[in-house]
Amino acid sequence: MASAATAPPPPANLKRIVAASLVGTTIEWYDFFLYGSAAALVFNKLFFPGSDPLVGTLLSFLTYAVGFAARPLGALVFGHYGDRLGRKKLLVLSLLLMGGATFAIGLLPTHATVGAAAPVLLTALRLVQGFALGGEWGGAVLLVSEHGDPKRRGFWASWPQTGAPAGQLLATGVLSLLTATLSDGSFLAWGWRVPFLLSGVLVVVGLWIRLSVDESPVFREALARAEERGKAPGSAAEKLPLVSVLRHHWRDVLVAMGARMAENISYYVITAFILVYATTSAGVSRQTALNAVLIASAVHFAVIPAWGALSDRIGRRPVYLLGAAGVGLWMFPFFSLIDTGGFGDLVLAVTVGLVLHGAMYAPQAAFFSEMFATRMRYSGASIGAQFASVAAGAPAPLIATALLSDYGSSTPISLYVIAAAVLTLIAVGVAKETRHRDLADVADHGEAEVSVPAADARSTA
Repeated sequence: MASAATAPPPPANLKRIVAASLVGTTIEWYDFFLYGSAAALVFNKLFFPGSDPLVGTLLSFLTYAVGFAARPLGALVFGHYGDRLGRKKLLVLSLLLMGGATFAIGLLPTHATVGAAAPVLLTALRLVQGFALGGEWGGAVLLVSEHGDPKRRGFWASWPQTGAPAGQLLATGVLSLLTATLSDGSFLAWGWRVPFLLSGVLVVVGLWIRLSVDESPVFREALARAEERGKAPGSAAEKLPLVSVLRHHWRDVLVAMGARMAENISYYVITAFILVYATTSAGVSRQTALNAVLIASAVHFAVIPAWGALSDRIGRRPVYLLGAAGVGLWMFPFFSLIDTGGFGDLVLAVTVGLVLHGAMYAPQAAFFSEMFATRMRYSGASIGAQFASVAAGAPAPLIATALLSDYGSSTPISLYVIAAAVLTLIAVGVAKETRHRDLADVADHGEAEVSVPAADARSTA
């Protein structure tokens, strides 16, 4: 019989939890991707004027990368308090921080108004965005993973992952609508601010939904056990989650980081750098490139739950490996299709790329959750995911743009993504399958090592 911590909650309750995680992650990714699209399209003109177009884009993407640099710090802080205080409280805080920073970007003066202070302010707000997102992902996927039916954990936990394409869809859709209805002059003058200011409304909706859900039962049970052990005579103080992760789960952290390389790099090449490559090298209009990403993101949203369900049937590793190999093999056809300049070819290139990316992204939530014990799960999953983003997603558009500028060809960019795919294939290939793990069993094993006194541990060995 399933324990109280692992028994699936009523369907209505689970759906509400999934909705709360999905709405929150959608808003957070909307904010994050909105910045990436604006960095590719307008920030080079508004905050870095007077530069060569590609140099200005490089500087703009540099501020984009700064957001990734703050994500590990967010992972450490949110992971620590999320493992101590619970998932829900930290998810509310992350949403407030992200939404507030994004709204503030919509109010920023440009370089023409305040000079060098403009990019400094932009960078500071980007740091806040990155810090918030570093704590958002782990909490959102854990809230669903720890509530959900163990037999369908891959499916249910994949829904917060759809927040990424949903946020991309929303951000790209708003930008596409504005660029289609406004002149270039109006869009640069004020139109670009609208989607950033819209974030304020979205945050209110997200908070209303997120505040209505309960804390994870797996976490509550683990916290109660830890408190009981703490009352025992001669009990040792519970170690910091970070210390416990590095002691007991360092191999899992390395696997998670390696698994993220192809997933993260390919995604930002396909969705962010494509706006640069298609408009500068393939002669495609900005509107056409945005529309292609818009269509592909809708397909991406639809296939992620399907990949998650498949991981429940055949395992996390086979689905993940399929996605990593597929993305690597697709890179040369990807750029060849874009080079034709045709809209249909552009849509096909981006859509296939994102479908293959989904095979990695969908099982990732359950896969990472199942690696770590409950009282260090937020820290472990967040550290593995967000530290990898500094080496993967952060520099990906920057590296791709620099390679294009230096070589004038897509070949080095394809090889860059292929190298990342090889790293991911190795990392996931040596990992253990986690599909049948019970989160409570993982918790008991990890917590016994973390906080039970030596005498008690010997007596229960």
